[in-house]
Amino acid sequence: MPAMYQPDLETLPRPDLEALQLERLRHTLAHIAAGNPAYAGRFASLPTVQSLEQIRHLPFITKNDLRHAYPFQLACVPQTEMVRMQMSSGTTGTPIICPHTANDVRQWGEISARCLAAAGVGREDVIQITPSFGLFNGGFGFHYGASTLETMIIPIGAGRTGLQLQFLRDLNVTALAAVASYPLRLIEVAAEEGFDFHTQTRLRVGIFGAEVWSDELRRRVEMTMGIETFDIIGMTETGGVGMGIDCPAHSGIHVWEDHYLVEIIDPESEQPVADGEWGEMVVTTLTREALPLIRFRTRDITRILSREACACGRTGLRVDRIACRSDDMLKIKGINFYPKQVETILMEHEQVANDYQIHLQRVGGKDEVHILVESPLAAETASSRALASRLSDKLYDQLGLRARIELTPVGSIERPPGKAVRVIDRRHTA
Repeated sequence: MPAMYQPDLETLPRPDLEALQLERLRHTLAHIAAGNPAYAGRFASLPTVQSLEQIRHLPFITKNDLRHAYPFQLACVPQTEMVRMQMSSGTTGTPIICPHTANDVRQWGEISARCLAAAGVGREDVIQITPSFGLFNGGFGFHYGASTLETMIIPIGAGRTGLQLQFLRDLNVTALAAVASYPLRLIEVAAEEGFDFHTQTRLRVGIFGAEVWSDELRRRVEMTMGIETFDIIGMTETGGVGMGIDCPAHSGIHVWEDHYLVEIIDPESEQPVADGEWGEMVVTTLTREALPLIRFRTRDITRILSREACACGRTGLRVDRIACRSDDMLKIKGINFYPKQVETILMEHEQVANDYQIHLQRVGGKDEVHILVESPLAAETASSRALASRLSDKLYDQLGLRARIELTPVGSIERPPGKAVRVIDRRHTA
């Protein structure tokens, strides 16, 4: 197993880890009380916290709460102590702002360094960071983690795929950081240019996140690029990418519990679910200064896999890979489904290329699903029809979903520079 960045903290016995969490939870609540009495008023009915379970008596914080608090109404330090800010990438309308103190930035670098180390990245590596370095937190999160490890950084940011491939080859890059869909674009351009990842690069590690991605997509990327991939989690609201990652055992995503307290709740009843049951992840930050969050509803659906020590030696709890976001659920004619479920079915077929798009539209007062699927068979009428029929049948058999499948030439779906656009819903447009 790769070396750990902070082995003493990453392997704390569970009783010691929970004692540290309780101490830091009390400190965070006291920090909120001192820094923002109006924010602290949300928790006024709770006496001194005596156990971690008591957090269940505190109210949740939602994205809407953060929007209404724009820009700094929930901040717990004056703006003069803030050194930077990021903005939630998924926000429309009023932005969700996450400010950072200098200590917050150090904390971000620490957890990101742990993630990179868990993926086998160290001082001798070269990491190419492809997420943007703007308001989206991804590029900076990887940058702070790699800087903490003193790993050489190629800070190329989003887009410029031809140059990305050139740098992967010429600069001896060994680790690639990206949003989960971007490796598909690299693979596509590499095929057009006759670029072979196996023979023309030293690439061995891919750290991907920011999107829900299936095991089928993971296997396709690993086989084509000749790398081992790692699923990293984190969000702007809780301080940025780096909250957790899977290790080489690939038996769940390690959450850095000395920095984050995680609950899994039923999204409807808002009650806790048992370990092993699927639900919504709720996160409390334990070491953030500028914008500490108590019971933030992430909308990410996952489950706790284990609280026992992993084969890698880390003792923090492990959650499953994010299955979906509760607000990503699509409903058509009484059928509920998620884009990841569609991706899983599509990617099982070798004749399906790497990009697809789900179009929802209303025709004659009825909702319809039209799925564009890129395929090299698009121009071959008989083969195209046969594949489209197989995919349509599979979607119905596994999801109960009736969809019109249209095979389209490879490259015909627009490639945005950031996250892939998988769903276009025109049902409510004029």
